[in-house]
Amino acid sequence: MRKRWGAAALVAPLFMSLVGTAQAVPGPLDEYYNQTVAWAECPAGWVNPSTGIECATVIVPMDYANPENGNLEIALSRRKAADPARRRGVLMTNPGGPGGSGLGAVHWFNAQTDVLKIYDVIGMDPRGVGRSTQLRCIATPTDDEFPTRPTNNQLQNWTDYARSVEGNCARGGGEMRRFVTTMNTARDMDVIRGAMGEKKISYVGYSYGTQLGSVFGSMFPKSLDRNVLDSALDPLKTWHEQDTDVVDAITDNLKKWTEWTAARNGTYKLGATPAAVRGELDAIAEKLKAGPFGGYADVSSFDYAVGATRYRRSWAAFARHIASIKAGASDASEASAIVSALRRGDIEPTSSGVYQAVTCEWNWSTDVNTYYNDMKRWRDTNPYGGTVDYMAPTNCSFRSFERPEPIPAITRQYPAGIVINSDGDTQTPLANGRVMAEHLNVPLINVSNDGQHGHYALRRNACVDALVNKYLVSGILPASRVTCAGTDIAENVPPGEAVTMGVQSARPLSDVLSEIAAETKPY
Repeated sequence: MRKRWGAAALVAPLFMSLVGTAQAVPGPLDEYYNQTVAWAECPAGWVNPSTGIECATVIVPMDYANPENGNLEIALSRRKAADPARRRGVLMTNPGGPGGSGLGAVHWFNAQTDVLKIYDVIGMDPRGVGRSTQLRCIATPTDDEFPTRPTNNQLQNWTDYARSVEGNCARGGGEMRRFVTTMNTARDMDVIRGAMGEKKISYVGYSYGTQLGSVFGSMFPKSLDRNVLDSALDPLKTWHEQDTDVVDAITDNLKKWTEWTAARNGTYKLGATPAAVRGELDAIAEKLKAGPFGGYADVSSFDYAVGATRYRRSWAAFARHIASIKAGASDASEASAIVSALRRGDIEPTSSGVYQAVTCEWNWSTDVNTYYNDMKRWRDTNPYGGTVDYMAPTNCSFRSFERPEPIPAITRQYPAGIVINSDGDTQTPLANGRVMAEHLNVPLINVSNDGQHGHYALRRNACVDALVNKYLVSGILPASRVTCAGTDIAENVPPGEAVTMGVQSARPLSDVLSEIAAETKPY
């Protein structure tokens, strides 16, 4: 049986025999659990807007096994329950990443009035992040190229860069780097719970925050009450194994777009079958191999632009964009804006060293040929959406430190919660959420026909919000498997004959993608 880590495993015995008399002795973590949380007006820049929000810091040990080796500071934010007479506790949050700043998450629930009445909502910058003690990497500049369709010789570029990143993170992070882990962040959460005087916490975590939530529940089952895991990871796979699910989701979204567009050939003239529509993309990509075409400087830029098919809201605009290239009405400024908008929507860690440390908790293959074989397979079958990069080695392939501990087995000995995933999400695919829900034996809300990431309280999805609010407020779980329609809705372009586009529906693709990027919240 895998060893389970938690406060109980690290605290000295509470009682010892002394001349036949039991005498209490302090445990090494008591001073952390018993500290006072001094809530006060938030310092400038911590939370915006700061009206009605309080902030504080809590001290935690860097290394829980050896608390004497130094402390870290964890920054917190709090939005107090609007109806103190009905208050049932605290609702802790995490936006994901790993490396996402969570202080501003106290504002994500603005429309969830019943939840705000009964919970103190707690935001947190996890260890290493933002206003907490930071973990940094030394910058790693490079002149190497990382194309979406690399030659065999270019595959080495990813390896060289990953080795350099690992070396620079080791130099920049020092000893602290080994202790920025999911397990230690879970321990921090339990210290915060104790310092706030709470017997239990309720929890809403997004994306990587679902991994953190499931680890916290496994380590501290008596400390967890109601819990929501939105856009969940797979608790039984490594980080890199889940990358395969990501590229499968990218490919599936493209397939669905070709089907949608083929059914509207009368409008877009891109082919009456999905294969014919895919052929139009391939024809553009082939021309780009010879030089700039269709407003794009190179084939890599175009491949990334095809990643827009993740979002149903962009399907019509992307079809018009491809039709305009086919008709010779290309626009370099529009192509540049499309790629820029997609990259603004990319999820980057807030703290430059946390992502590169936490993802190394999982074991990664050190055989570069394993990565190269996968990179070549996706290069040759579907490079659209930047799939090749997901298959590449990362700094964790060359991890320079020993993991202080393994990830604990994910178990549930606490009340059932809710898992939420959508079928078009490419960051945490639906396949991951299904496994999380089945493994924990909890209800799964499937957000259908939706490519967005993070749903509860973020997407104005009335179905999701109602189910989750009912659970958080009244403890009533939804059915074991529930489907909610997505809010990422394709334009109403009927299949069949040509349709004349209205002014609103003719928005440029770059505008649609910029709108989506501006809405992106969870990491």
